This record gives sequence, C-alpha cells and structure tokens, in this order.
Amino acid sequence: MADELVVYTNPMSRGRMVRWMLEEVGHPYRTELLGFGPPMKAPGYLAINPMGKVPALRHGDTVITECAAICAYLADAFPQAGLAPPPGDRRRGTYFRWLFFAAGPVEAAVTNNALGVVVPEGRERMAGYGSFADVMNVLEGAVGRGDYLLGDTFSAADVYLGAQIGFGLMFGSIEKRPAFAQYWARISQRPAARRAREIDDALVAAQPPAAAQ
Repeated sequence: MADELVVYTNPMSRGRMVRWMLEEVGHPYRTELLGFGPPMKAPGYLAINPMGKVPALRHGDTVITECAAICAYLADAFPQAGLAPPPGDRRRGTYFRWLFFAAGPVEAAVTNNALGVVVPEGRERMAGYGSFADVMNVLEGAVGRGDYLLGDTFSAADVYLGAQIGFGLMFGSIEKRPAFAQYWARISQRPAARRAREIDDALVAAQPPAAAQ
C-alpha cells in the first residue's frame, strides 16, 4: 500500500519511543518484530536499515531510521495530530532545538557516562556536549520551564526527550532530579504513552527468553 506505515522494532529497544509516537499520531500502522542478532543482520532487513538495528519506519516507499528523525517525520507527515509547530511558526525553532539536543548531547553524554567514559578536563569542547553535568543542568532547565518543552503545548520533542528521561530514571543513567521526575510523571500518563507501554509490555511477556537476547 502506498501509504502503509510499518514499524520495525523490538519491544526491548528504543523502538518503544517510536511506538509511543505512533500512538500519539493515531494513524493505523503495522508492526514487524525483529529479534536481536541474526534477524537484524539478515539481508532483507539490512536493505531497510544498513545499520542492522531497530527501530526503522517505512511509510509507503520512504524509509526513516533514527528515533529523532522518525518522530520529526511523523509529526510533519500527520499534522492533524498537532505534534509539531507548523512551518513558519517561530516555536518550530524551539521544538527543533530540544528535539536535537536530545538526539545529540543527551544521547552522547548519557551513553558515555553509563560506560564510564569521562571527558578529560580541558577537552570538553572536543566532546561537543561539554560534560555530563552540563547536559543534566541544561536538561533540567528545559523541562522545568513549563508543562512541556513548548510551554503548554505537547510535541514530538516531548515524546523523544521524555522517553529518554523515562528510560534514564528507570535504569539510573540519568540523575534523579525532582524536575525530571515531575516532567516524566506528567507525560508518561498520556493515553498514547500508556497504550504504547501496554502493547510493548505484552510483546515482551510473549517472547521466549532467547528472543530478547
């Protein structure tokens, strides 16, 4: 089908972010589940995502990879969902700012910190994100200014950055600051967020142990 939406995912992956975004959009979609390891490295899937990882999204003949890109694409492809300021709206600059702050500095800083990678003193500019402390402080300011990153308007940036905060709080890779906990409590109870969790949690429960390894 020319307009079919297909998400390639695993319920124990970042694909959970995309599931949430799809539930917010509200357009019908089909799920293709892939196990880690050989299934993601098979030629058929590598033709979709040469990185051999999930998630990936196919919309008709268009393939999108990378969670932030998928969220941004879906928000623009389905404007009726109201998940991004329209072109020409200056809030779009703020929207992109925090969406890609999450995809760049937050992702890199949190991953490096979890791996024990410490940027040597005086070399912060080479890391791009400066330091883990810098990122946490900026992130705290971003989510503490209002209910959402755009003030009183929920957007795809909240889906992506919010999911990162939720995962980080769960696994201890993001500091447990009150602003983070309060922000996550607000957005995690959205109906779409709850539906997405229920779908993926059910898929996790249905998988044989080896499928999640």
